[in-house]
Amino acid sequence: MAPPYGWEVRQTMLGVRARPAAWLACGLWLVSVGLAVASALLPGRGGGGLGTMLALWAVTNATVGAIVAIRRPAHRIGWLLVAIGLLLAVDSFAEQYARYGLLAGLDAIPAVPTMAWVSFWLDAPALFLLLFVIVLFPNGQLPSRRWRPVAWLLALAAAAGAGVAFRPGELPELAPIRNPFGVQGATMALELLETGSLVVFAGVVVALAVSLLRRLQRAQGRERSQLQWFTYAVGLVGVSLAVHLAAVVVGLPLVESATLVALLVAILGIPVAIGIAVLRYRLYDIDWLINRTLVYGLLTALLGLVYATAVLVLGQVFGGIGTKPPSWAVAGATLTVAALFQPARSRIQAVVDRRFNRRRYNAAKTIEAFSARLREQLDLDTLSGELLAVVDQTMQPNTASLWLRLPTSASQDLGAPVAQRPEPRPTGPSQSGRKGL
Repeated sequence: MAPPYGWEVRQTMLGVRARPAAWLACGLWLVSVGLAVASALLPGRGGGGLGTMLALWAVTNATVGAIVAIRRPAHRIGWLLVAIGLLLAVDSFAEQYARYGLLAGLDAIPAVPTMAWVSFWLDAPALFLLLFVIVLFPNGQLPSRRWRPVAWLLALAAAAGAGVAFRPGELPELAPIRNPFGVQGATMALELLETGSLVVFAGVVVALAVSLLRRLQRAQGRERSQLQWFTYAVGLVGVSLAVHLAAVVVGLPLVESATLVALLVAILGIPVAIGIAVLRYRLYDIDWLINRTLVYGLLTALLGLVYATAVLVLGQVFGGIGTKPPSWAVAGATLTVAALFQPARSRIQAVVDRRFNRRRYNAAKTIEAFSARLREQLDLDTLSGELLAVVDQTMQPNTASLWLRLPTSASQDLGAPVAQRPEPRPTGPSQSGRKGL
């Protein structure tokens, strides 16, 4: 039997085009991971936690991008993420190489000024590529024809921002290394180009934020879940950054360190959320994830506030101002928080369901009302109809049937055979208007 029409074409596309794409994606991923690992192993590592975050972000983008590129070679977002990961990995390695050169001596290892120059300007193209990812999210296409000028303007701004590579003078954070490719006399022109690229960058960010919110309001079904994943990841970054800055301003070292780790994890979650949305892997789990994040985030904040307030008040009352609170005050505050955990969680869960998960809230109310009706109603036919209505409203099946079997003693009293199969009661049409299969 001859294969169907177009079968050879599909096989050619899968075997000839997809395989080189997979090899290319794997090769670029290996290069990115290798450079990130090498930057972590170089002695004299500096830059604080920023260098580590840069390397981890490079690996995350490269990994997610490679998976998307292998699964969907024609999707632009996968290749853009691979490019972002590669640029960030090169940036991280070049910076750490230059720092090692400063530690060992500029003449001890070769090409230290060149590597410092690479790390000086390579992060700008990576940021603009990230904006391209957001513009093309989630299907790899522009939202409309009106976005074409925005895409071209973004490309020109990226090129203008990369012009900082030719600014003369010492390289920031890597002094006394001077820019080996600086153009003397072009400082003012390069600063104007950099300022213009930053203005375009800020304008595109605002336009993308407004566009995403409007699309999220209008989207339905799969596209809405895809946009929710990305919005969820960006929201976590915003909240983590706000809490971290608050801890820095207040001066809480332990909280500052914890929020910095949370911020790092949230930033790494952006490419992961993009990959989940593009691949549609566990796409519809976002509602459950948002629900749990809201519940336990609010619960943590509430219990933390109660604990801090209890310790502070009891310590000031019984320990004196400026002294360490007594141990029994700390123990009492801990017991109070433990006792409030379950009631507070239930209350917060109800509030979150009522505001953000209306379907679950309505289902719970429907079951609660039916339970109260069940205690009062004795008519079997009425209860059968109400039971089917509750099942339809809460579980929303395509069809529902109710079978009732008489007890054995009642069947024997009525003279009916025990093994006889009872007739099903008619269910009637579903209240939601769906037809049975």
